[in-house]
Amino acid sequence: MNPPEMQKALSTMTIIVDSREHETPEAVKRWAAFGVPWTRAKLDSGDYSAMFVLPGEQKWRVPCCIERKMSLSEICSNFCQNRQRFVNEFERLKQSEERVYLLIENASWEKAYAGRYRSKMLPQALIASLIAWMARYDAHIVFCQPDTTPKLIHDILYREAKERLQSEF
Repeated sequence: MNPPEMQKALSTMTIIVDSREHETPEAVKRWAAFGVPWTRAKLDSGDYSAMFVLPGEQKWRVPCCIERKMSLSEICSNFCQNRQRFVNEFERLKQSEERVYLLIENASWEKAYAGRYRSKMLPQALIASLIAWMARYDAHIVFCQPDTTPKLIHDILYREAKERLQSEF
């Protein structure tokens, strides 16, 4: 794919929001802040991905997804009460060779180490689980504030698509 074709394809970006994401006022505000069109559809894994139109009007979904968590407390729940379901989702992602980002809002390594979250999960266990997810599933963990989330979702998916288009097409 030549550079003008790639730029044209990248300009067709539509963010896919998993249909199971709750349509709260905060979510709608987040989706509107993407800066590109978005649509709701069922994703096999993750909460967000992106679709592009390639030359010849061929639709292409970037092999990347973003799993968004509202807080360290929510990820603790995934590691404890819902662990098997969470493991199954990441095992599917590993088999599909789809790149995955785990975006956790209102969080930082400092908060995790200090135990500044609502859960009985010990900080050592949380840190061990987060690092195990990076090692085991090649998950990219990103911490941010909620107002940064739409920009990060857009920029991660755009950059993943650009890198894939440059290397694969």
